Amino acid sequence: MGEYKYKKRIADSLLDLRLESAGAVLVEGPKWCGKTTTAEQKAKSVLFLDDPENIEQNLTLAEARPKAILEGKTPRLIDEWQLAPKLWDAARFEIDHRHEMGQFIFTGSAVPADTGKIIHTGTGRFSWLMMRPMSLWESEESTGEVSLKSLFEGDTDIFGQNDKKLEDIAYLICRGGWPASVNLRERPSLAIATNYYEAVVRRDISRVDGVSRDEQRARRLMRSYARNQGSQAPYNTLADDISANEIEPLSSISVSDYVEALKKIFVIEDMKAWNPNLRSKTAIRSSDTRYFVDPSIAAAALELGPHNLMNDLRTMGLFFETMAVRDLRVYADALSGNVYHYRDKNNLECDGVVSLRGGRYGLIEIKLGGERLIEEGVKTLKLLESKIDTDKMNKPAFLMVLTATGQYAFRRPDGVLVVPLGCLKD
Repeated sequence: MGEYKYKKRIADSLLDLRLESAGAVLVEGPKWCGKTTTAEQKAKSVLFLDDPENIEQNLTLAEARPKAILEGKTPRLIDEWQLAPKLWDAARFEIDHRHEMGQFIFTGSAVPADTGKIIHTGTGRFSWLMMRPMSLWESEESTGEVSLKSLFEGDTDIFGQNDKKLEDIAYLICRGGWPASVNLRERPSLAIATNYYEAVVRRDISRVDGVSRDEQRARRLMRSYARNQGSQAPYNTLADDISANEIEPLSSISVSDYVEALKKIFVIEDMKAWNPNLRSKTAIRSSDTRYFVDPSIAAAALELGPHNLMNDLRTMGLFFETMAVRDLRVYADALSGNVYHYRDKNNLECDGVVSLRGGRYGLIEIKLGGERLIEEGVKTLKLLESKIDTDKMNKPAFLMVLTATGQYAFRRPDGVLVVPLGCLKD
């Protein structure tokens, strides 16, 4: 094996900013997404609380003298901090008395801290940073010729060349953005997501809050979620889907419990609805859209590989949408923005609305590619644009059809951008 080389993350600059503006930063996100490795790039000293050789000593010291655990060059990284929740209040106390920013970085795994042992919220002392699996730009699989930041600054005269074929996209969906998988050969790289899924259903979903949950129920729930990704399916619909496809039914109450557990460990990340000012009084649907934090989790749940997706392009379209949403969220984070979904009572639907502070936003339709699907996306974008009341809010900064395939990124004569995901960056 060659020497390990850290791939730069968008979170690098975000962590710098938070360290400059807060006494401590809590880095959150799904396990295996690179939180600790990214934090190590910024830390001047590190303590791994769960180091097998020292874990008992570390936990004893954290209980008896938490201040001692926090001593060291700053920023000081405390990994798996949730094993000793007292460190939260100890860090807050130290921050108040040191009067300096950037003192601590806390990272943790799939088991959240016992908040019952925390007295103070951390308001004004802690900042939060959400990390996700790698986008294609971070894994060096996007050319980055189209910048989301530049589009919001008005530079929409774009051009880029995409080298990703449909077969490549199918593989990247199933592999996911897990840092450990990026430099592996195809078969072991695909096994990373399966290993992640197995850890979730076997252990993590019960470890999250100490509530024992049935492994087989967890598997059925995640399979149903995978079948319904990209939709606004309510919990009772998921319960019905499970009952229709499995032997043992699962109630909507149980579905809610399992979904909330998966959200706490960042396996599921649903998307909120966007609520613009419209010219008409069209009712906007406010239900969340169902997504995993990475498309490979859905592929693992349904036991699908790249060849399965290539043989079912409709299903592949849903998986690609989840991957595109993952990347858009990572890029929007760099711009202090958020990604939303739009759907109204007439079923006019927009897959992604990237919204920034100050009222700027861009409308995005996500399609596999091909002239027919692109034209469908353009029609949807133009129709939604015509309904927005621009007397009360800004015009969209751009309209984009985000595709899996296509040789070029370009601006059409009607102003709509056609951008392969393999050309996009923050």
